[in-house]
Amino acid sequence: MSENKIAIAVYSRKSRFTGKGESIGNQVELCREYIRTHYGEQAMERMAIYEDEGFSGGNLNRPGFKEMMKAARNGSFGMLIVYRLDRISRNISDFSGLIEELSRLGIAFVSIREQFDTGTPMGRAMMYIASVFSQLERETIAERIRDNMHELAKTGRWLGGTTPIGYASESVRNVTVDGKTKKTCRLRLIPEEAEIVRTIYRLFGETHSLTLTEAELIRRRLVTRSGKYFTRFSVKAILQNPVYLIADADAKGYFADQGADLFSEDSGFDGEHGILAYNRTRQEKGRTTVYLPVQDWIVSVGQHPGLIPGSTWIGVQKMLEQNRSKSFRRPRGNEALLTGLLYCRCGSRMYPKLTGRRAEDGSPAFSYVCKIKERSQRSVCREKNINGNRMDQAVWKQLKELKEDREHFIHQLEKSRKWYVSSRTSCEQQLLSIRQEEAQLERKIAALVDSLAELGAGSARLHVAKRIEQLHQELETVQGRIRELEESASAGMLGEKELISLGQRLSEFSSSIDEMDVEQKREMLRALVDKVIWDGQTAYMAFSGASMG
Repeated sequence: MSENKIAIAVYSRKSRFTGKGESIGNQVELCREYIRTHYGEQAMERMAIYEDEGFSGGNLNRPGFKEMMKAARNGSFGMLIVYRLDRISRNISDFSGLIEELSRLGIAFVSIREQFDTGTPMGRAMMYIASVFSQLERETIAERIRDNMHELAKTGRWLGGTTPIGYASESVRNVTVDGKTKKTCRLRLIPEEAEIVRTIYRLFGETHSLTLTEAELIRRRLVTRSGKYFTRFSVKAILQNPVYLIADADAKGYFADQGADLFSEDSGFDGEHGILAYNRTRQEKGRTTVYLPVQDWIVSVGQHPGLIPGSTWIGVQKMLEQNRSKSFRRPRGNEALLTGLLYCRCGSRMYPKLTGRRAEDGSPAFSYVCKIKERSQRSVCREKNINGNRMDQAVWKQLKELKEDREHFIHQLEKSRKWYVSSRTSCEQQLLSIRQEEAQLERKIAALVDSLAELGAGSARLHVAKRIEQLHQELETVQGRIRELEESASAGMLGEKELISLGQRLSEFSSSIDEMDVEQKREMLRALVDKVIWDGQTAYMAFSGASMG
């Protein structure tokens, strides 16, 4: 291995499922000390560190691990060191395959804690044995988590997270058999939101279509808690959520037939309360949420009122299976240059949609379509579509005609950077103030919730409950403002080196513009253009930081 190549790789991982184990920093430091002791200070200069924080050892789908294996296959290092064996994997199959691949690549594997070294036959044998126990521990943890879910299911508690529309989460106090007071949560109905949920189920039952349901909701100006229009995806999530299902005989029969774990007596399915389903999803950091089949659910009757009769909810599930939503066809590989930059004058984004024809140059023809026009079935916006191929060509032609003046570009970018700095500082100051307001509201709510346990069933309790609801609404408004400010504060800002580098590229881009691929062109557009606005006849380009044309 040449001197300029990395000789040793260090890998560290910290699981999000348990609090056990050394921290990422400690693992790396222990590996550094091992390298220093066994291979000397010079080896420290040829060391690469790969980290995954918040990822389970149950599989190898981790960004740091993938990056490390890519480097391994490129021959970037000849030894891999971990602090402990299960930092690599708790799955015997994954681990076995990894060791075989490392061996094939000629890479030695060292685990400090277990003192294993794949350089010897005994070391390899002991490593396989240890990995079997690692997998056993993982499966034991998974079994323990499921047992805990079973216990929670018996109580019908709401475990927190995003509260479904139609309900609010409220704290209640329970006295246990040993006399201790325990705080739990349950869902409380919000009548006006519950009516929206019923409307969604009714519309889908009539149309059998997510798209038509979405369009009718927009036409009626019905919106989510955050004031945004419902999308067909949010509609589908509501239709699939068993929290709205009334626990009646039909619901019980459905879950029994599907093989779900039922943790309520027959008497619990009283035709009034709603359903709580635990273990509906599998969520791992860096991966899309996976919805598990009903047979994996742990189902119980909750303490909240249900909204949708069992027969209706079950019928909706069958319709969703039979009539899956058809999304619009985007150009393959998304050849459109203005994706994410183009807006209709109604304020909605415009997205590319294939027409099924060919453009003059033989490429797939596509149009830019107003998103709200498409979603509302033209009830909110009726603006004309744009010929996407011609639009891209026209915008790119305008950019090619910009001055080849490096100083001019640098000046414009510097103005943009100063504006971002000023804007970001202002956002951060506002964030500090509004977060203090958020904390104060949360303290007030907690204090009032605690006082409810000491009040009887008189008018005082009703007044306190009403005040809690008012504070919750204020808190949601404040949290919405925080999200807006955080998005503004995180807006892209060029550093000094990036500024000069981009200025150099911009000053030379006319000479190399025709050699750029789609991604390079799109990157250049985003560096220069803030947004493009279509008014039905003319497109207006708003350049970043200052007007340039």
